[in-house]
Amino acid sequence: MSLLTLAIDVGASSIKAILLHQNGTLASSRSQIATPHPATPDVAIAALCDLIDTMGHYDRISIGFPSVVERGVTRGAINLHPAWDGFDLGQTLRAKLAKPIRIANDADVQGYGAIAGQGVELVITLGTGFGSALFLNGALLPNLELGQHIWRDRHTYEDCLGQPALDQVGFDLWLDRLCQAIASLYKLFNFDKLYIGGGNARLLSTSDLNLAPNLLPKVAIVSNDLGLLGGLALWHDAQNFL
Repeated sequence: MSLLTLAIDVGASSIKAILLHQNGTLASSRSQIATPHPATPDVAIAALCDLIDTMGHYDRISIGFPSVVERGVTRGAINLHPAWDGFDLGQTLRAKLAKPIRIANDADVQGYGAIAGQGVELVITLGTGFGSALFLNGALLPNLELGQHIWRDRHTYEDCLGQPALDQVGFDLWLDRLCQAIASLYKLFNFDKLYIGGGNARLLSTSDLNLAPNLLPKVAIVSNDLGLLGGLALWHDAQNFL
């Protein structure tokens, strides 16, 4: 019998869940709730468990979470609440749910769902913040927090391309910044492929991107649903996710 994986994507604006068969086919429709605010661990975990209770039978859980995650411990999560820094989410959920659980950064999980496993592949996620993941021949290079790197005028990629920046400057200027960022990232990583995901990827098409002719074919816009579908890879990858 195929194991059922409950894949969960925790974001600053919503928490999404879906059931997946081992072969990646869907075993349920997607469920979604708003992320509570303030999203302290106690409040967010209560909402998460309420959502899980609606999903029926499952055998194991994969979670994409918006911070660096080290053996189930969250580091940062600046778009949720400061109390997440150093919080043992893995142990807390195992005690509550009594199920095997693996947790990774949400951009890493989306990347697993997007990559082809060949060469240098970079993933960026555009949403409340700016997430990133880097893969070499399908292997994750973990704990990349590119969004917190200073990019221009003492501002980070997240400062310039997160949702607050989009709200402040409008789509056209935000898009221009994004294209400049892609060109800068190409010089830095010399990637074979860049995947753009996250909730605000829905605002884009490749025809919007003003990029050099040699760079444009290396860029793909992918569905934010890969943040759920990539959860299966946490059980297949050799790294020791909790």
